Amino acid sequence: MKYTKTIKGTFHSRPNRFIAYVTLLDSDTPEPEKVHVKNTGRCRELLLPGADVILEKSDNPNRKTKYDLVSVWKENLGWVNIDSQTPNKVAGEWLQTQGFTYIKPEYKYGNSRIDFYMERDQEKYLMEVKGCTLEIDGIGYFPDAPTERGVKHLKELKKAVLEGYHAAAAFVIQMNGINEVRPNIATHPEFGEAMEEAMTAGVDILFIRCSVTEDEVRFLPMSWK
Repeated sequence: MKYTKTIKGTFHSRPNRFIAYVTLLDSDTPEPEKVHVKNTGRCRELLLPGADVILEKSDNPNRKTKYDLVSVWKENLGWVNIDSQTPNKVAGEWLQTQGFTYIKPEYKYGNSRIDFYMERDQEKYLMEVKGCTLEIDGIGYFPDAPTERGVKHLKELKKAVLEGYHAAAAFVIQMNGINEVRPNIATHPEFGEAMEEAMTAGVDILFIRCSVTEDEVRFLPMSWK
């Protein structure tokens, strides 16, 4: 996926989950611009005062904020995309390369809405997508904040496998050079337990590695058999 209207800035502060203040590069005014943060996670290790960020200009002239904060520069790692819409877009693009004959986003299953339902060779597939933006010592971790919804999805995927589906939890790694994602049990031990139970039941854990630049997030080749 590619952004078309980007601008650089310097992160100033984040008073709440949805709003941040950023000093725009080459701005005529020194006052920080109020921008929308496209991620409700904590991102505490990323959104630090003085960090370089990438903003995307909105096409909606009636919005209260002109820009969305989509990426942050992290020392020794590079650009980290924090746009919460990116994982499903990238996963959807990747699924198009996997030989499925039918792909349906937002599929109602059980008491949840699973990100993708697919069919291939008369087999049925379900895939839930999670975005990973947290890196510690070269390893990706999820989640960066407790997610009861994530636990619920893993339990639904486990149930689906027992009913004959192929199922996977796919982690889209929104940064360069990270090859795996581990459950962040320090933040949410229940998620780690649910992930272990899902894997034992036969749910596949997929790592969709990405190349992340200032204006693009591109998946790296891999396959799901």
